[in-house]
This record gives sequence, C-alpha cells and structure tokens, in this order.
Amino acid sequence: MDLDFSTEEQAFREEVRRFLASHLPDAIRERVRIGDHSRIRDDIQEWQKILHAHGWGAPGWPVEFGGTGWSKARQYIFETECALADAPAQLAFGLKMVAPVLMRYGSPEQQQYFLPRILAAEDWWCQGYSEPGSGSDLASLKMKAERDGDDYVLNGQKVWNTLGQFADWIFCLVRTDASGKPQKGISFLLVDMKSPGITVRPTRLLDGSFEVNEIWFDNVRVPAANRVGEENQGWTYAKFLLGHERTNIAGIGASRRELARLKRMAAAQPKGGASMLQDPVFASRIAQVEIELRALEITNLRVIFAEARQQAPGPEASLLKIRGTEIMQRISELQVELLGGQGLAFGDGSGERARATAAYLNLRKLSIFGGSNEIQRNIIAQMILGL
Repeated sequence: MDLDFSTEEQAFREEVRRFLASHLPDAIRERVRIGDHSRIRDDIQEWQKILHAHGWGAPGWPVEFGGTGWSKARQYIFETECALADAPAQLAFGLKMVAPVLMRYGSPEQQQYFLPRILAAEDWWCQGYSEPGSGSDLASLKMKAERDGDDYVLNGQKVWNTLGQFADWIFCLVRTDASGKPQKGISFLLVDMKSPGITVRPTRLLDGSFEVNEIWFDNVRVPAANRVGEENQGWTYAKFLLGHERTNIAGIGASRRELARLKRMAAAQPKGGASMLQDPVFASRIAQVEIELRALEITNLRVIFAEARQQAPGPEASLLKIRGTEIMQRISELQVELLGGQGLAFGDGSGERARATAAYLNLRKLSIFGGSNEIQRNIIAQMILGL
C-alpha cells in the first residue's frame, strides 16, 4: 500500500501552513500554546468564523451542506497542521457529532435551521449522553421524556457534559419507552439550553478547570419537532454519531506537537554538564514514544487510504483510539517527570510548568471518553479474535 501523500495533497499541506501563518491570531495561538483556557469560548468561536469566511469551516462536511467536500486525507492534513500550529480545535459537538446525524436522519427543516448556524459559529452545542451509572453502558440511561401533546417533558440528569456551561443547544439521548430492550426505547432530542427547568452545575477538575458539568432537567418542555428521526430509534442515531466522535481520535497532530514540546523541555533541563535530552536513559524513553507515535501515524494513514477506497473502518478505529490515547498520556507523563518537584506548584503559576502539569491531570480522561479503552479492547477481541 502506498502511504505517501500525492503531489496535490502535499501542495494542499503547504497551503494550509500558509493560511495558518497569516490568519491564526497570535493571541489565540499563544493562549493555546500555554494552555490558557480563560477565553476558550471566544477563541473557538473566533477561529471558527475565520475558517468559515475562508470556506474551510466544515472540513468533514459534504459540499451540499456548506462543507469543503475534502477527502479523508485532506481532513487529516488540515487537522494535523492546525494542531502543530497551536490553533484551537474546532468544536466537535456541533461539527462532527450532531451535524452528521442531522445530515443523515434530520428533517429538511432541522437541516436548514441548524446546519448553517453550526457552520457560522452562531450556536454552541454540547452532548447529553452520560448519566450517573450510564457511561460505557449507555443503553441503561434513565432520563425520561414523556409525550404531552406537541411536546416532550424531560426529567433527569446528565453528567460529564463537556463545556455545557457555554452551550446554546444540547443533543440528548432520552428514555421514551421502558417496556422492552433498553436500546429500543431511546430517542434523540435537540434541546434549547435556555429552556426553563435546566440547571447547569460545573464540576471543578483536578487541573483546576471547569470543563465538565452536571445538567439537571426538571419538567423541561421540548417540542416534538426537535426529535431527530423516529421515536425510540435514537440508539441507531447514537451509534452513528459515536462513529464520527472517534474520527481522528488518535490525535496524531496533538501528540506530534507535544512530543516536540517534550524535546524542547528536555533540552532546557540541565543534568550535570549536559541536558536531559542527552541523558541516555531519558533520551531512550523519548525515542521509544516517538517510534510508537510514528507507527500509530502509519496505521492511521492506512485506515484513511482504505476509507478512500470505500472500505469501511473496522477494529482499526478501536486500535487507533487505544494507542492514540495511551501515547498522549505517555508524553504528558514524561513532561511532568522532567519538571520534578516544580510541577507540584502548577496552580500558582503560568507557562510551561503550569501547562504541563495541568495537561497531565486533564489527560487522565483520555482512556475513558469516546468509549473506554476496555470497551475498545472488547471490540477488537470480538471482531478479530471472535471471542
């Protein structure tokens, strides 16, 4: 298999690099570089508007819905170069999760209203899936949606909701029928976060941030017109969405950026008359994770080029998720190890020391979200080993 980018794809990569150099605001780039999330909503929305004005607002969307129509290879190049340039990640909940569901299963009215607003950064979306006791076993969710005339009335709780404190809308899986198999009684609703009865309670994480939330629904009325597809068929739409959530979850660009940062940190950390980058033991550990990252990148490219030949990804997606998250965590561990005792005071400062320790704490989540790594191993065992 030829895993080299074509001449046209290499030219596109240079085009992306020129665009990032000229259009990514320096202030946003610097905040991403040092891990400053104080203006995260403003930065993501401003960057999305810049991309949209250039016609690059939706790399993964088809042209008929306002997207670029790019191939998987071009999407990969774009996202990798953005990560290497310290651009903020585009908000996946709208662009990569609810939007594909609307394109496939939404009504024309839903598509015409919501998709342009996602593209133009007019609406901030969040996800309402996990509940207390319903995470990896998502089909066990209990949040009720009872039909009352032209509305559904929602009661229940969602947890681990990312950046929901900024959200205008939330897409929710809700229980509309409890009489049969758990997967058969779930519906997919679009809920206005300004609706009466919604309470958002941010959760302070180990790194000091308020990235996730609990969201309570107390007799929240949602028009039945905001249901996507058929009632009790939400599990089908949820599985479709999760496939898009895991797109590029290997995070090659982010890992390459953090590996380069690790090398800079090691070169600046003295040891004897040299630096930690010249220490044979520590250098070998950096080399090992770099080899693993390169192997992962090759595997990722194999999946991308297979998809280009209309071959649907199989257990490779689970493998990418497992190895990608493990490598990200390994790199962050090495960064914190370099800091030693200095890393303990991350809450009192800013810059490289604070960013590295906060990132280490935050990235513990990677092996859980998007389908826990244990679940991904089960998928691999079933699909490859037949267990």
